[in-house]
Amino acid sequence: MRSVKTKRVYDPKSPGDGMRVLVMRLWPRGIKKSHVNRWLKELGADLPLIKAWKTGKLTSWPEFRRRYLVGLRKPVAQAQFRELKALAKKRRVTILCACRDESHCHRGILRRLLA
Repeated sequence: MRSVKTKRVYDPKSPGDGMRVLVMRLWPRGIKKSHVNRWLKELGADLPLIKAWKTGKLTSWPEFRRRYLVGLRKPVAQAQFRELKALAKKRRVTILCACRDESHCHRGILRRLLA
């Protein structure tokens, strides 16, 4: 496995990013298509899960993680995860999302799954 990094999509590009892969359900505001190489939206957290997390209805990170992993079992998410894994085997990949805190972001979960 090549190097897999994570970054906020709003952070500037850097030469060491390699393939920049966005993993959000919705396209982030203010981001040009040229800022991202690939968009794997099915690897983003489901919108009801995001809403529950942001409104405080889901109070624990382990429960968010559990529900996110359940969502990754869907066939379309599995296909996109295989694509991400194949990309990471060939080249450096930077997983992008808008979350500020990677310790409470699905991009960190994906990075660990790829390790």
